[in-house]
Amino acid sequence: MSEYRERTTGEVKSQGEWRAAFKNMSLPRVWTSGVCDAMNIDPVLASPAATTTAYQTSVRDGVEQDSEGNWVEKYVARDMFADTTDDDGKKTTKAEHEKAYQATLDANTAAGHRSTRDSKLAETDFYALSDVTMSSEMTTYRQALRDITAHENWPNLEDADWPTKP
Repeated sequence: MSEYRERTTGEVKSQGEWRAAFKNMSLPRVWTSGVCDAMNIDPVLASPAATTTAYQTSVRDGVEQDSEGNWVEKYVARDMFADTTDDDGKKTTKAEHEKAYQATLDANTAAGHRSTRDSKLAETDFYALSDVTMSSEMTTYRQALRDITAHENWPNLEDADWPTKP
């Protein structure tokens, strides 16, 4: 979405909003610097989101001028959590909120890894049929898959943490 900043007031609007504000002016589809000068506006350029930590989020916080004099989107890092007090007066600290959030993330990650493990086991189930002799390598691989939840990095596994299929 294209945004433009009014030079005098600093008001920022989308191209559609500026078109509506200048409804009696015939405006081209592509706005050049000449069109912007006639309307007394400057384009607002996209900029990267703010750098965040695990418990922060990047939030748009208006526009600002960069070192080259261009108007760009301004982003700031904001904490996702804060100390709270519920209606009954029970206080919950920011750290408790973060811990609960991380527990939810870990549970979701663990569920995804369990699903992957179950799929990998299902791919090799035919080796466990009574009329098939399973190699010791395959037995070791399948046991390693079953034991993956005891891995030191569980549930935050890397690709290298998974056993290699023989």
